[in-house]
Amino acid sequence: MLDEVHAHSGAVYLLAPDQPVLEMAVMAGMPRAFAAPWERVGLSAPVPVAQAVRERRLVWVGGEEEMARRFPRVAVVLPYPFALAALPLATASTAYGAVFVTWPDAHPPVLSDWEREQLTAACDRLSRRLERAAAERRPVLPEPDLLAAPPAGGTAGVPGSVEAARMAQRLPYGLASLDLHGRISFANTAAADLLGLPVTELLGARLWASVPWLNDPVYEDRYRAALLSQQVTSFVALRPPGDWLSFRMYPDTTGLSVRISRARAVTELGRAAPAPGTGQRTPSLVTISHVLSLAGALTEAVGVREVVQLVTDEIVPAVGSQALMILGSHSGRLHVLGHSGYRDAAAVEDLHGTPLTAPMPSARVLSTGVPAFFSSRQELERLYPHTHPVWEDFRAWAFLPLIASGRPVGTCVLAYRQPHPFAADERAVLTSLGGLIAQALERARLYDAKHRLAHGLQQALLPRSLPRLPGLEAAARYLPATQGMDIGGDFYDLVPTRPTPTAVIGDVQGHNVTAAGLMGQVRTAIRAYTAVGQEPQEVMRSTNGLLLDLDVELFASCLYLRLDAAGGCAVMSRAGHPPPLLRRPDGRVRVLDLAGGPLLGIDPAATYPTAHVDLAPGSVLVLYTDGLVESPGVDIENALAELGQQLGRARDLPLPRLADLLVGNSVAARERIDDVAVLLLRASGD
Repeated sequence: MLDEVHAHSGAVYLLAPDQPVLEMAVMAGMPRAFAAPWERVGLSAPVPVAQAVRERRLVWVGGEEEMARRFPRVAVVLPYPFALAALPLATASTAYGAVFVTWPDAHPPVLSDWEREQLTAACDRLSRRLERAAAERRPVLPEPDLLAAPPAGGTAGVPGSVEAARMAQRLPYGLASLDLHGRISFANTAAADLLGLPVTELLGARLWASVPWLNDPVYEDRYRAALLSQQVTSFVALRPPGDWLSFRMYPDTTGLSVRISRARAVTELGRAAPAPGTGQRTPSLVTISHVLSLAGALTEAVGVREVVQLVTDEIVPAVGSQALMILGSHSGRLHVLGHSGYRDAAAVEDLHGTPLTAPMPSARVLSTGVPAFFSSRQELERLYPHTHPVWEDFRAWAFLPLIASGRPVGTCVLAYRQPHPFAADERAVLTSLGGLIAQALERARLYDAKHRLAHGLQQALLPRSLPRLPGLEAAARYLPATQGMDIGGDFYDLVPTRPTPTAVIGDVQGHNVTAAGLMGQVRTAIRAYTAVGQEPQEVMRSTNGLLLDLDVELFASCLYLRLDAAGGCAVMSRAGHPPPLLRRPDGRVRVLDLAGGPLLGIDPAATYPTAHVDLAPGSVLVLYTDGLVESPGVDIENALAELGQQLGRARDLPLPRLADLLVGNSVAARERIDDVAVLLLRASGD
């Protein structure tokens, strides 16, 4: 497949038998370490191979900028210029896995039809083979990764290997050859002198592992960038005590050629290399890649449930565990915040309320902040002989303290169905992940608390229910903006004043606590001005004066209606608010774009003229705020026309269902850049 479309790397993933997880089966053209964070990928993960399986289609990413925009978690770990295509391995009835292939940055930003056909045909062939293997109950056997082999023999007109080595030895600058894993397969004498090690110690070693002052992920990152982009890359490094060396890498699909020479002194590099002989060991870039990828995932979680779900989707597949439990504490007792992978959910919930003093690893880890790793059941029972039934199905565990702001806030329990020895570096990575989870959990709990506060405030400011009025049916919906505190300044009200009721809808600028507070004042003021008998235009003038007196520098739009259902009419006054829609009894829809005044809170001399609207029995009025129809890239006239068409088609729907329909079919309401309020009124004639 790679040869046919001139791609330079790729991998095949297969679905795990009993989990919604893609597991890398084989990789070609690049070391598997390049894709280490995605060796196991949850089907819900926002990465191209998972999306290809979910949507059963080819996913194309044309370059570095598109990757950053669509798949930021991948771009954080691999911020290099390359193109990628991911395709599902699936028949009409069954999905088996996925394939991805990559090209250097020189590939055009659009996948050609010919390449698309070649890739699709190859995946179809492989899918049919997997289908036959499944039908015949033949297991898919493991196979080694496929790295490009160096060309065998010489090329016409090119000196043989001995003469080539002699030529390289004569050069005044260093030359080295690296394979795809970064191991040195050749180095001339000048390279050895510049690096400060004999050739015998360099051969077969990775450049940044064998040379102490190159033991920095930044330098390994340049090697990865060269291989993935297939572009010449370079970097400058300090050889202690004060010699700067220039490294220039020339890649192809078999490895890299590196030219090493002296560079001019660089006064400020921005990072210091570890001193030689200190024995300092820098974490490998693969480990950092895992942490970057998972940290990027956790930053997207805005609630405790989302944190638990993201850990389930992202971390559990990455570390190879089969079950997860996240515990918090309250009043000296454990609280189960979320779990997955346990057969007996009731046994997990039974842990809820366990005292932190109980002789259990989850409680002890939360109390002490010290992680605990048990590679077998015997190790667990040696320290905790009276185990809880929740551990029965598993044979190894990692209990990770979740520490935020210097204090334990919970425990993350990773469970494995088979014995699992935890190496020192794996323990370090898991403990680091515990810190990331803790920070995400702390943010999520604060968000949940703010959300509850905002939701309670919003509910207190809006009507709990709409009054039942003779001759009139009503229904309302409110949706806060998805940006900000989930609270806003949109409001509606239906006031049962006598002899005729009034309806109002408005929008105070902003969607935050200030807007919500001002909205409450405006709504109360309108009710008060209505109760003392002011006419619609006077209510608008008085409310305008109130906003100016408050001097809050916020504006408000408003639509005020005095309804006379028995008389078949309504009197409307409008202050900069979107025009309502009227559906007549015969089904025709009209936009009531009648005269009005400016926004409230701008002009102390503003007037707000009134207009009479026919409201025959069976008529439906749709009052709304601009969040229902305004969306980036959508013309407001087209949005109003679409709203009118939906209203016209929904002839006999009850008002609550009609409200759900209008909100649910609105592009703007789905994106929710702004709050959305809708108030529907139907003259019943009763």
